Amino acid sequence: MIKFLSILIACFFLNSTKVFSQTFEFKVDSLLTDTYQSNVPGATFLIAEKGNVIYQKAFGLSNLELKTPMKIDQVFELGSITKQFTAIAVLMLVEKGKLDLSDTLNKFILDYPNGKKITIHHLLTHTSGIKNFTSVKGLNKIEKEDITPEELINFFKNEPMDFAPGEAFKYSNSGYLLLGYIIEQVTGEKYSDFIDQHIFKTLGMTNSYYGSNRDVIENRASGYSKKNGEYKNNRYISFNIPYAAGSLMSTTEDMFKWQKAITNNLLIKQKTAQNAFTNYTLSTNKHINYGYGWHIKTIDGKQSFEHGGSIMGFKSMGVYLPESDIYIIGLSNCDCNSPTKVVKEIAGLAINK
Repeated sequence: MIKFLSILIACFFLNSTKVFSQTFEFKVDSLLTDTYQSNVPGATFLIAEKGNVIYQKAFGLSNLELKTPMKIDQVFELGSITKQFTAIAVLMLVEKGKLDLSDTLNKFILDYPNGKKITIHHLLTHTSGIKNFTSVKGLNKIEKEDITPEELINFFKNEPMDFAPGEAFKYSNSGYLLLGYIIEQVTGEKYSDFIDQHIFKTLGMTNSYYGSNRDVIENRASGYSKKNGEYKNNRYISFNIPYAAGSLMSTTEDMFKWQKAITNNLLIKQKTAQNAFTNYTLSTNKHINYGYGWHIKTIDGKQSFEHGGSIMGFKSMGVYLPESDIYIIGLSNCDCNSPTKVVKEIAGLAINK
């Protein structure tokens, strides 16, 4: 009798778990099919829990002209999620003793204005005060040119500071461009090669790339914008412009490999990684809700590490919930339909499922 009851209870919990799982998938499906319809640019989504994929689907079209349905292994431009890779690359070099977070900018660029006061930590946390180069007048004149990192830095380095280093938080792509240049100076490798050799290849991220407008990239999704109700092909810019702040490409599956590497400390030690997930404070003792390459926030009262990305024709969003070990990544091929809102809604569903 006791054995029978044990089996009955076990079956009950197994069936209950299955029902909850089906209910969760139904809710996610409903949310995403409403957001990404079948005849327009779409998106791919992956949800993982405790190291296992529990949801992976594609929606909409990867190419409007060919009416090609989206596939789960589609390659997207990541935009600012690139900053995570740049931040971890810096911490890899810190761990090897090639960099220190307190190193000042003038150590790498002798004549950089205020370079003696701006540290690598300031660049990583968007607290350097350096003006965001995307807001500097004249960018449209160089955006199609394959300029060098030095030329790009010279484009913005003499702009007035927004504030003194450490006094405020203001999102600045310029800081991450400088970090890419510093990586090159320290390693003697191009930023793109360093990321490819020491991160992508190390982790088996075989469908991840430094962006290229010329290379043939298998399963690349076409990017779109929407203007006056009409879809347009994304505007051309050189990948040398977003550089270490936004030039990487990947798939949801490769991004899951990336998150697993971060969670399991495959690239750097846990103690080093903690630098990326600390909610830093300003000189005024105010929290900035940002670490190194990740926003430090909460969703439904649970801590979340997250970052989005936006680049011509593409939007991306990734959220990791450390308490429940849940990862959600959404990649979209239209900058008109960001996955940010739905990823956070899915995170809320996952927390409460």
